[in-house]
Amino acid sequence: MEIDSKDSQIIELLKQDSRLPIREIAKQTKIRPSTVHQRIQKLIEGKIIEKFTIKLNNKAVGENFIVFMLVKGTTTEYIDNKILNNKHVKEIFGVTGEYDLLIKLKFKDVEEFHEFVLNFRKNKKEIQSTLTMVATANLKEEI
Repeated sequence: MEIDSKDSQIIELLKQDSRLPIREIAKQTKIRPSTVHQRIQKLIEGKIIEKFTIKLNNKAVGENFIVFMLVKGTTTEYIDNKILNNKHVKEIFGVTGEYDLLIKLKFKDVEEFHEFVLNFRKNKKEIQSTLTMVATANLKEEI
């Protein structure tokens, strides 16, 4: 599916606020509301827009301790069972280089993180090594 400048404008507006009314999008893009609706439907059907979501205030929901963990030596089965189903795991990326995975985690506090690490490292034969980085500031985050 090809995206033109109007589609790009619609996408940018929805990225800023996915609840923005179609009439407001139409007003800002200078196209008819029915056309905006059709374009959004085509973006969904074309799998350009996968879903509409929300951005949480991490502090308000008790997830203001953000950690990035690089992991070396994991199997697909281990990822499925130990990582994917964990409530603290927010994103997982396969990466190039020395490590296999980059995992973004969110916790209430350092104690909650410590408990996660103890459980995560229990099966040492699956994990060769990890490198953990604590985020000290969120300088930019987009959805």
